[in-house]
Amino acid sequence: MFFMFANTVVIPITIGDAFDLSAGEVAGSLQRSFLYTGAACVLQACFGHKYPIMEGQSGLWWGTILSLSASASAAGISLSDLGGALTTGIMLSGAIVLILGALGIGNILNRLFTPVVMSTVLFLLSSQLIVIFTKGMLGFTADGQINITMALLSIFLIILVSFLSIKGRGILGNFAILIGIVTGWIIYVVLFPNNAFAPAEPEIINFFPWGKPNFQIGIIIMMILTGLINTTNTIAAIKGAEPLLRSSTYDRQYRRSFVLTGINSIISGLFGLVPYAPYISSIGFLQSTRITALGPFILGGILFMILGLVPVLGHFFSTMPISVGDAVLFVAYLQLFGGALSNLKGLQFSSRTIYRIAAPVLLGISIMNLPAQMFLSIPILVRPLLSNGLIMGILTAIILENIVNWEKVDTVLLKHDD
Repeated sequence: MFFMFANTVVIPITIGDAFDLSAGEVAGSLQRSFLYTGAACVLQACFGHKYPIMEGQSGLWWGTILSLSASASAAGISLSDLGGALTTGIMLSGAIVLILGALGIGNILNRLFTPVVMSTVLFLLSSQLIVIFTKGMLGFTADGQINITMALLSIFLIILVSFLSIKGRGILGNFAILIGIVTGWIIYVVLFPNNAFAPAEPEIINFFPWGKPNFQIGIIIMMILTGLINTTNTIAAIKGAEPLLRSSTYDRQYRRSFVLTGINSIISGLFGLVPYAPYISSIGFLQSTRITALGPFILGGILFMILGLVPVLGHFFSTMPISVGDAVLFVAYLQLFGGALSNLKGLQFSSRTIYRIAAPVLLGISIMNLPAQMFLSIPILVRPLLSNGLIMGILTAIILENIVNWEKVDTVLLKHDD
């Protein structure tokens, strides 16, 4: 349950901040996140892939949504219009994943999403989220300057969580994120008593809190692509769990898992939640705890659902400082970079084949660092897609991997050199 909590609590708060939601809306979003994350985990364990892998709000979706909200004003789109388009796109994406999952999308994805493509996803996602976390944990003042006290607190939390993650044994290592959140929250309240938020009455039942659904075709296309790319989390998580669980995954397990993830996405759009996916980080948690039975996992999911049904807890957790959550997640998401490197194990790059990974990664990072205003001259139909470095980098990687035979290119060029 605490593993689920540590991976969930910050996401609704950062999304609420990005869309300028009221304190009551953020508190309600937290309760819905707790309730539905627990339910999604139980459903996957009982009817989906049937592995003890957490089904949580996807980092890929999270990064894409935060990126779009950050550039909305520069692109001339109001947050409510953007939120409505995101809602429409997320629900359509969920329906497509549901249908394709039932038809056996797993085999197609295995061919499209090679280790290089997966590495590109993780490289770019870690780059994007780390920048967002860095801005949040520095606590900018009203005139746009760094808040020194808040920045020092964030640095302390980064050192603390890193130390516990690297050196901590047993419970200390497993719950480094949770320890960092609790410690940072206490210190923040002491240092900034005037900044403490007053708990608000949560709005638990709230349809379309980001904005009323609308059709902005560029954003919808981007959401559909994000949903398809997000399905790679299912394959990566399940494959990673197989050696630990000493089992082989059948096609029907993939199908059921994709169908449930599609349903989860539709419900996410309806209630203003970041869409779901199996967490690859669950593999590390299973390795460290060696608790691979389904019973404790299902019990944890049920307890997390109960946590979401207690209003006073929704009140309390919605007051968590953004800067504390960002500082702790800064450390947590450094692991994504390690995952990107792991996907490249066994691959060798020459001066020619290095383009297969360098081109998509560096193109994506370049677009991420361009001011949003630069894309205003691009037609609005394709602007959301072309201005998103994460998606453009991933699409470039998929194209390069599937139209170029890199092994043959390298062999031919080596023979030519000889």
